[in-house]
Amino acid sequence: MHYVNVENLTKSFVEKPLFTNITFNIEQGDKIALVAKNGAGKTTLLRVLAGKDSADSGKVWINKDVSVSFLDQNPTFEEDKNVLENILSYDHPVINTVRDYELALEHHDDAHLTELMGKMDELNAWTFESTVKEILGSLNITDLDQKAGSMSGGQRKRLSLAKVLIDISFGDRNSFLILDEPTNHLDFEMIEWLAEFLSGNKTTLLLVTHDRFFLDLVCNEIIEIDNQQLYIHKGDFSNYLTRKIEREESDASSLDKAKNLYRKELAWMRKQPKARTTKSKSRQDAFYEVEDKANSGKNEEKLQLHVKMTRIGGKILELKKVHKAFGEKKILKGFEYTFKHKERIGIIGKNGVGKSTFLNIIMGLEKPDAGKINTGETVVYGYFHQQGLQTKDDKRVIEFVKDIAEHFPLADGTKVSAGQFLQLFQFTPDQQFTYISKLSGGEKKRLQLLSILFSNPNFLILDEPTNDLDLVTLAVLEDFLEQYQGCVIIVSHDRYFMDKLVDHLFVFEGDGVVNDFPGNYTEWRQDEVRKKKNQKPKIQNSELTNTGKIEEQAASKPAEVTTQRSEKKKLTFKEKFEFEALQKEVPALEKEKAELNEKLLDGSAPYTELNKMIERIGVVTKELEAKEMRWLELSELAS
Repeated sequence: MHYVNVENLTKSFVEKPLFTNITFNIEQGDKIALVAKNGAGKTTLLRVLAGKDSADSGKVWINKDVSVSFLDQNPTFEEDKNVLENILSYDHPVINTVRDYELALEHHDDAHLTELMGKMDELNAWTFESTVKEILGSLNITDLDQKAGSMSGGQRKRLSLAKVLIDISFGDRNSFLILDEPTNHLDFEMIEWLAEFLSGNKTTLLLVTHDRFFLDLVCNEIIEIDNQQLYIHKGDFSNYLTRKIEREESDASSLDKAKNLYRKELAWMRKQPKARTTKSKSRQDAFYEVEDKANSGKNEEKLQLHVKMTRIGGKILELKKVHKAFGEKKILKGFEYTFKHKERIGIIGKNGVGKSTFLNIIMGLEKPDAGKINTGETVVYGYFHQQGLQTKDDKRVIEFVKDIAEHFPLADGTKVSAGQFLQLFQFTPDQQFTYISKLSGGEKKRLQLLSILFSNPNFLILDEPTNDLDLVTLAVLEDFLEQYQGCVIIVSHDRYFMDKLVDHLFVFEGDGVVNDFPGNYTEWRQDEVRKKKNQKPKIQNSELTNTGKIEEQAASKPAEVTTQRSEKKKLTFKEKFEFEALQKEVPALEKEKAELNEKLLDGSAPYTELNKMIERIGVVTKELEAKEMRWLELSELAS
């Protein structure tokens, strides 16, 4: 089935051409990755296809039977509504039917219920709850009552992703899914789950991603925008790179031939023959064609990271018995480590376990609750943080750089001007006078990297450096870091990036536990899989009792179920999530209470600590009693 047809599409942005007369088709089942340099128009093209932006010229045709779902980089929600209300608030045949069905159940509207049951059958909507539970749980969206307005950027992106995945999961609609950087703000487990979900789903897909591991798992075709033109490559990322190199070599060879011919014809033109015969006039016309071809090739400057590194001494960084917690949430519990020369450490763990807090503690931006942090006198940090480029005013790019310094030292001992340094980072003279607010997300990241490397750091701390960077810049950054002689700490959910660069991992397990694993992410993952295979599977009570309300309905006869619903109240969608959360929270509180009692009996803690423990036991006991009572209430309904 023919889904999308794009014909002679052209778009410019503030007099900067992004793509010119590009044409391509998307067929049912295609899973396509769109790649290009930062600022080349990837996000703009996605927004045009999603109907969120318009092109300057050309046509976009989308089959009338196709439903388009779009994951934007900056999602919008109804800020005063909670998570669940935002999920159920948009127009979708299955969601509308399920919502009406639950209302009929709540109001014991048996007559309407019978009609809705038939509609549920027709739309295959009985698995709605289990599918939504899987998607929300896999993306770590657990607080359904949280208002959208209070969510962090990462939470908003995951909620937006959940909405589009729910949207394509139901009904017989032909879905076209457009995703702009879907792996941003996802941890490794979420990325693996999403790759499996999209690979197994029949949805037709167009996405932009910097994550090569994810790209290879999901996509079977790559479309590249290069120098305003479009190139199509079938196969995986490795095949794309091979074909791209072959194309560039062929283009370079053709350009060299055109330039040689141009030099010969130019010599002939300069003789200015007096006789203007038909033959010589024809040759003059051909000359201008050769001239255009010879001048068409751009000798683009490659991104260069040949920056100087400050000498590093014998003492680098030492952490002794560092503790950190936010209330009852433990981040570090007696963490100790002494950094050595050329350390390359990756940090992994689920979202919210404290990875960024750990980096802030090292940088002195966050104070530990206890312990010591000793930093060597010669250490110069370069901190690439998730907050991005920090500027008080909307300055031009060149002004921003000159505020740092007029000249920059390079690795070979020479100095370059601010403008020349910007050119090494692929900012052309025209772009240097662009306002920072007009830069793409990737260009801002590149400018942020420039500002960090200016200080010639010998200890780099990179918190999600790959987000929004194009694949070309990523490759150059990887090459630079491989040759870098200083220490490097990397927090990244880019598996390829981590595997290539780190020697060992700090694995944040949660509850203040940090394990040092001797290997990269893939080796750690393989080790985790081996451990799980050696464990005997256990059947949890929740597997026996936590059956879904709608799944129960589907398994019973319509008349019988209608009668049962009128007699007995069942769990609502929100209560089912609360019940599952309690099944984890109650054991955790019981464990904490037991540990506190054990410490009190030991009696070795200081008096002030004993007082804190006694107060905490009181809080835990009260909370435990309330949660146990609530669990019993919901358990009766669930059974």
